[in-house]
Amino acid sequence: MSENNQLNNEVSAKLYIVATPLGNIGDITYRAVEILKNVDLIAAEDTRHSGKLLSYYQISKPTFPLHDHNERQRGSVLIEKIKAGQSVALISDAGTPLISDPGYHLVNECREAGVDVVPVPGACAAITALSAAGLPSDRFSFEGFLPVKEKAKTEKLTALSEETQTMIFYESPRRMQDTVKHIINIMGEERKLVVARELTKMFESYYVLPAGEMLEWLASDSNHCRGEFVLMVAGATNDQGALSVEAINTLTLLKKELPLKKAAAITAEIHHLKKNDLYKWGLENL
Repeated sequence: MSENNQLNNEVSAKLYIVATPLGNIGDITYRAVEILKNVDLIAAEDTRHSGKLLSYYQISKPTFPLHDHNERQRGSVLIEKIKAGQSVALISDAGTPLISDPGYHLVNECREAGVDVVPVPGACAAITALSAAGLPSDRFSFEGFLPVKEKAKTEKLTALSEETQTMIFYESPRRMQDTVKHIINIMGEERKLVVARELTKMFESYYVLPAGEMLEWLASDSNHCRGEFVLMVAGATNDQGALSVEAINTLTLLKKELPLKKAAAITAEIHHLKKNDLYKWGLENL
């Protein structure tokens, strides 16, 4: 990719996806500020919230509310404005739009309508958190918010339990303890977790603990569950599925009444292990 030392602030009839600060109001690029100053209209997740940022940078442009509850209905309005020659910027409350924030349906509709979409890169909580977490960053997945309902959350974490890459989640303060409990039940209390809290704000902090200790830390003080969180989970390691004495005893007992494949599957579910490891051990030892 060739270098371009020109700061391109010219705007035209396009949709600009503009990243905004996470916490520190300085978390915004020169280009983003200039784009926001020059577009005809700014679509914002919360116009009142974004008004503070716009006021700080002396940006005086009309705003248009676009959030989860109206995006499907009002996206077409913005597309028509762009087709009529107006330039539109999309911003969220913090970070990069579409990353667990509104915007997907609008961008998808723009692509289908032949409307140009221009990313204006900047802050993103997931990448910011990972960069300072001390977890492997060569392979990672962003999983967004976990389901609220227990069954769906359990299914999601179970599906991820054998992933070897770092996993990044967003989580609300009131659900943090419950989520860590689920991780302990499914991935084990020794699974390494990193919590990044209040990124780029005054009380930014990182906590690196095994899941069991992380739950104790969260429960020890109500203040520990305040703020905005990024939860990072270390990937499974080769010894993650090592067979315990309890698991071997369970498999041995079940094998007396069931076929080995079925016994291994049940044991794996009880002890949160890989059924293939149990099946292989059973073939060699039972």
